[in-house]
Amino acid sequence: MRPWALALLLVAFRTGGARPPAPARNVLLLLADDGGFESGAYNNSAIRTPSLDSLARRSVVFQNAFTSVSSCSPSRASILTGLPQHQNGMYGLHQDVHHFNSFDSVRSLPQLLRQAGIRTGIIGKKHVGPEAVYPFDFAYTEENSSVLQVGRNITRIKALVRRFLQSQDERPFFLYVAFHDPHRCGHSQPQYGAFCEKFGNGESGMGWIPDWKPQPYRPEQVQVPHFVPDTPAARADLAAQYTTTGRMDQGIGLVLEELRQAGFHNSTLVIYTSDNGIPFPGGRTNLYRSGTAEPLLLSSPEHRERWGQVSQAFASLLDLTPTILDWFSIPYPSYSIFGTKQVHLTGKSLLPALESEQPWDTTFSSQSHHEDFYVSPTFQDLLNRTRAGQQTHWNKTLHQYYYRDRWELFDCSTDPTESQNLAPDPRYAPIFQLLRAQLLKWQWDTGDPWVCAPDAVLEEKLSPQCQPLHNEL
Repeated sequence: MRPWALALLLVAFRTGGARPPAPARNVLLLLADDGGFESGAYNNSAIRTPSLDSLARRSVVFQNAFTSVSSCSPSRASILTGLPQHQNGMYGLHQDVHHFNSFDSVRSLPQLLRQAGIRTGIIGKKHVGPEAVYPFDFAYTEENSSVLQVGRNITRIKALVRRFLQSQDERPFFLYVAFHDPHRCGHSQPQYGAFCEKFGNGESGMGWIPDWKPQPYRPEQVQVPHFVPDTPAARADLAAQYTTTGRMDQGIGLVLEELRQAGFHNSTLVIYTSDNGIPFPGGRTNLYRSGTAEPLLLSSPEHRERWGQVSQAFASLLDLTPTILDWFSIPYPSYSIFGTKQVHLTGKSLLPALESEQPWDTTFSSQSHHEDFYVSPTFQDLLNRTRAGQQTHWNKTLHQYYYRDRWELFDCSTDPTESQNLAPDPRYAPIFQLLRAQLLKWQWDTGDPWVCAPDAVLEEKLSPQCQPLHNEL
């Protein structure tokens, strides 16, 4: 045998015997805009959501997941930093006259991933800033496109996902698809309906989304959540919301199919959740469970034994940054935002829940500067009924909604509608004081500037730092 032929055979044998390198781990984050539990995955039998239901069968389904703040920009900033709004600086909405931004020195998830060699992409609604804090390698958002096109046009979203995946190099990737459905649009684009349910439906003047098969619902078909008035106006609102939820569901199906077609489905952690509660009285912007509880599906191709299982463990959207960093084995950096106090994530990685049920039983949330569903048909009907002295078919009055006790404590195991405030009850004083102390510690740990409010003011150069206002509160 010729020497060069023998050498060629040896190379061939060695190459054939070598194990191919493991595929890079990736993350796909799917975010609903004002999405709730309107899906079969969360036992709503009135709506058709086959894509979410299918994803749930390949996920751990969390029953006790919560946003850290029930408002769009603050929640999204918390998701992308792992820091609550008062720590990252996004106290309110980012766009237009609101102009809230995260602090310049915040180290966000896309920053940390880029520095670790992870390719980042965002498609859809961004709604956070500044750009220097939230940079993405691939970006199609309201900053350079129509939010209707990149957030609701599922054919356009599919094409952008395909473009991102087809241009993928050897780096692992983090792709964030932030749908604009099922957010209200009656205040901004009323020609498309209360929830933009007519956008792209093929009717005259509405445009056409080729991949969308609209699913209309009748008001009598919907399931009315306990915190929403059971009125014709609210039911019509919910029916429109169902239609746009269905559009998002079909979009999720398209995105996951693109992931499969590109060959990344067996190496990608898929996360589905929403930024805050649904945009109805008692929902978004409220600190009740109805405003802060979120759907959360965590689907790992490496943990099939947990697929389809339901978890009662408490999870927070503050956990998403530590979860994604953990998936990529990236440590959180040591740094400070102001002064010398080091920033520490108070969230946790959710990856242990992919192995077994976890004992987690605590989450924290805070309020933001955001109230904007005044012009919605549901709230206008509620105002008109109250003014006329008519039945509101709601579980509370407007007076109760506007004027709340300073401290509220509910036992959701026996009072799921959060109707009986136990805070003044001396029988619950031990648990009330324990939870209050835990909340206060979290506020101090995360640098909450309102930690002393409302009856004192924070003065960091004095001791004690909470100085009384003597305002009789």
